[in-house]
Amino acid sequence: MIQKKQNNIHVIGHKNPDTDSICSAIAYANLKNHISDQKYVASRAGQINNETQFVLDYFKVKAPKYIPDVRPQVQDIYVRETEGISNMMSLKKAWDYSRAEKIVTLPIIKEDKTLEGLITISDIATADMDVYDAAVLSRAKTPFRNIVETLGGEMIVGDIEEIYEKGKVIIAAANPDVMETYIEAEDIVILGNRYESQLSAIEMGAKCLIVCMGVTVSQTIQKLAQENNCSIIVTPYDTYTVARLINHSMPVGYFMTKDNLISFHMNDFTEDVQVVMAEKRFHEFPVLDQDEKYVGMVSRRSLISMEQKKLILVDHNERSQAVDGYETAEILEIIDHHRIGSIETVGPVYFRNQPVGCTCTIVTQMYRENNVEIEPHIAGLLCSAILSDTLMYRSPTCTPLDKATAEELAKIAGIDVESYAKQMFKAASNLKDKTAEEIFHQDFKKFVGGDTNFGVGQINAMSDEELQEIKAVLLPYMEESLAKYGVEMLFFMLTNILEESTELIFVGENAPATIEKAFHVQPGKDSALLEGVVSRKKQLIPPMMALFQ
Repeated sequence: MIQKKQNNIHVIGHKNPDTDSICSAIAYANLKNHISDQKYVASRAGQINNETQFVLDYFKVKAPKYIPDVRPQVQDIYVRETEGISNMMSLKKAWDYSRAEKIVTLPIIKEDKTLEGLITISDIATADMDVYDAAVLSRAKTPFRNIVETLGGEMIVGDIEEIYEKGKVIIAAANPDVMETYIEAEDIVILGNRYESQLSAIEMGAKCLIVCMGVTVSQTIQKLAQENNCSIIVTPYDTYTVARLINHSMPVGYFMTKDNLISFHMNDFTEDVQVVMAEKRFHEFPVLDQDEKYVGMVSRRSLISMEQKKLILVDHNERSQAVDGYETAEILEIIDHHRIGSIETVGPVYFRNQPVGCTCTIVTQMYRENNVEIEPHIAGLLCSAILSDTLMYRSPTCTPLDKATAEELAKIAGIDVESYAKQMFKAASNLKDKTAEEIFHQDFKKFVGGDTNFGVGQINAMSDEELQEIKAVLLPYMEESLAKYGVEMLFFMLTNILEESTELIFVGENAPATIEKAFHVQPGKDSALLEGVVSRKKQLIPPMMALFQ
């Protein structure tokens, strides 16, 4: 059987997602599932911040699945669910199974589903052609059950579950006098219906008699065999055939490859898998899950039929903000309210970009356009995002459409805008248990202006006291981390919602001059006060871009 994970379409926002990024992904995926037969899944490219977590908890909505990288993975391609075999399975049974299923590599699995080894058709053929050792059955610790099954026989004396661990296999072709010179204790003796030969083998301490041609074994011989701990197997095959087949009863565990096994995991990226496959001779490779349990087999052919992941981007259209690996995916749609950025697509896509304060305002319009009812919890998410992005209508990005939409959604969700917004913003500024890195990434974006790379983060709060506490934590982190972000300057907006102003803290040699030229203010040692500036998108980024470009 061949399994392929359902190729869902991921609706995903930008890295370090804010409330609009998360809520628009959830709401738009929900809308698409109402109007399409395909499966749309809300996803996220970063961690949930305090404000967004408050919103999700308030409306009892599960956070979108975290996908840090959308490059194709093993779980996105065909995985053959080849059933694992036991290390005690006979070579013959493994050969028959392999031919019936038309597979060349068999995984050998322990009882706990972990991978023990691999055996190929080539390994089985080599075992048949290259082994000339009469004692190999005992060295391989062959179960008598395997011998009985391989020879199509019946054990009339002895324990079929016993393991053959000592001795060799011989054919009793000579008379009893000669047999006494080469039969040793614990040997397996292949013979016919001659009473004297059977008796002699038992007396010499043989471990097992294999009686050919399905002949009847006398009660006397059976009794003597029991008394001397000698098993008896009766097979319908002749001596020649038995001699050819008996080595096929050996367990695969003796011949399997068990050292330096090459396996992949479901979350491994296919580009890494391709490199390994190109260097190895195997046709198929085992696949394990995150708990190291065997899942199936993957082949080179699987990579040929690999499909790209499919994405709908919401609340961004900048390369620097997109989920890692987006360039390997197929972008189907972009829904955004920011400036036209730098993402390029292979083919034409549905691109909806409107000059409003929030992506969720656009998504709400699309619900109306498609005559899909907005459920209370979805309305709550949409409204929360608008209140967050417009700073409860105080941001210059807020349009009359944003406000009217939010008020309408608030009624559906059953919330009072002012009291609810205060709770939401209070949750956003409650960062006592957060590290400096976690605070920094709550809402951080990278930008490219001309030849300049820079990053801007933002936190909103209802009081200056809260913002000063955040400043004391963030500045040392920014100074230490400038190089690791691959930018020339880092800025962070500490926005006071009530006073409608921002203290812009910064690091980077050119940061003070940039602020002075872009905003015509004299910055201090590590910050500058920007009166009336509350919007990163509309008030902070445009002057900087104009300067750099």
